[in-house]
Amino acid sequence: MIQRLSSRLARLPARRRPAGFTLIELMVVLLIIGVLAALIVPNVLDRADDARVTAAKTDVTNLMQALKLYRLDNQRYPTAEQGLQALLTKPSVPPVPNNWKNYLDQLPKDPWGQAYVYLNPGIKGEVDVMSYGADGQSGGEGKNADLGSWQP
Repeated sequence: MIQRLSSRLARLPARRRPAGFTLIELMVVLLIIGVLAALIVPNVLDRADDARVTAAKTDVTNLMQALKLYRLDNQRYPTAEQGLQALLTKPSVPPVPNNWKNYLDQLPKDPWGQAYVYLNPGIKGEVDVMSYGADGQSGGEGKNADLGSWQP
């Protein structure tokens, strides 16, 4: 008798659920992803701007340190004409330094792809190294503000 019952159960068609997701399930998942993206993306974008500013400040500090070493060795900063290139190659334009060394391996570009600006005499100090920021223009506020060696 048990055998007959189990053979009958085996012959009954099993209920089948169609494979895949329903439209409602997909809409709920998309809604959840949209809400998460709306909460997370603005925070991530702000972090990228902060990282660029921090990188620019670090580069300016490193360039100023190299310029100070140049001055210690040669009793003066490179002229405006010699520029930051004097930290990589010995200047051929007077005044030619007597104790020149290679102070950098390469000149960095600012995080926005522009060259750093070197001013001798400086506006805020004896010499200034600066980046014009995200807009590449002198002046500006917020993320477009100039970043320079006079800032902490």
